[in-house]
Amino acid sequence: MQPIIIVLIILVVLVFIALIKTIQVIPQASAAIVERFGRYTRTLNAGLNIVVPFIDSIRNRIDLREQVVPFPPQPVITQDNLVVNIDTVIYYQVTDARAATYEVASYIQAIEQLTVTTLRNIIGGMDLERTLTSREEINAALRGVLDEATGKWGIRVNRVELKAIEPPTSIQDSMEKQMRADRDKRAAILTAEGIRQSQILTAEGEKQSAILRAEGESKAAALRAEGEAQAIRTVFESIHAGDPDQKLLSYQYLQMLPKIAEGDANKLWIVPSEIGDALKGLSGAFGNLGGGMPGFNNGGNGGNGGNGGGAVERREEPPVS
Repeated sequence: MQPIIIVLIILVVLVFIALIKTIQVIPQASAAIVERFGRYTRTLNAGLNIVVPFIDSIRNRIDLREQVVPFPPQPVITQDNLVVNIDTVIYYQVTDARAATYEVASYIQAIEQLTVTTLRNIIGGMDLERTLTSREEINAALRGVLDEATGKWGIRVNRVELKAIEPPTSIQDSMEKQMRADRDKRAAILTAEGIRQSQILTAEGEKQSAILRAEGESKAAALRAEGEAQAIRTVFESIHAGDPDQKLLSYQYLQMLPKIAEGDANKLWIVPSEIGDALKGLSGAFGNLGGGMPGFNNGGNGGNGGNGGGAVERREEPPVS
């Protein structure tokens, strides 16, 4: 009985192993290559698949999702004989699992070497300045060459990006100095433009202020002149309304004489012709009061004063030592 049990156990184990090899579950976005006695038979897609155990074998499992592969910096010589280090990133996707398995030994290594070779050919026809400013052009040219070459490998190159382009250290120093000079130039231009704009605005403000000030002064002068004219009219109307006599006018003339003579520079002042009549009227007024106006002679030169104005000279005697 014991040998029979052992044989049954062995059969169960073999059946279990056969079932495991028969049922193959392929994940989504993956594919598997099946070989029968070393020859390609078919490609297993995602899901549950049945294969013949011990006859069919799984050669390779391939991920069909888009892959991102960064390549290390590669030294490349430009047209003007300068060495630059360029980092690249490749975005590719396997579209044919059979071709990716049998057409190339290692498609990752093949893509890397093809990228380096193509990049050197493209950069070799450009100078450094064009290399630094033509990334899109380089990316497009590199993608076109790679996509054409990798098509027969069952691979589609979706994108090619240049991560960094590093020129030599001496060139970097020169470029930094040039960029600093450009920034200083732009800053000076902006500062000068700001000062110019500020001066223009200040001049415009001063112009408007002067115009407004002149208009204000003009209006103020007009109002003052109008006020003075109104005051003169009021005084004139008041005088005529009061009907002053000759005596009051004579007295007002006498009050104005000291003000006319004020100041050391007034050596000669003009006496109006009316002052004679005023003095006569005032002298007559004081005479009627019984006195006489001291300091004035009614005979004398009164007639001359009545005939017109005269010039009176004020003389100053030198001090007695």
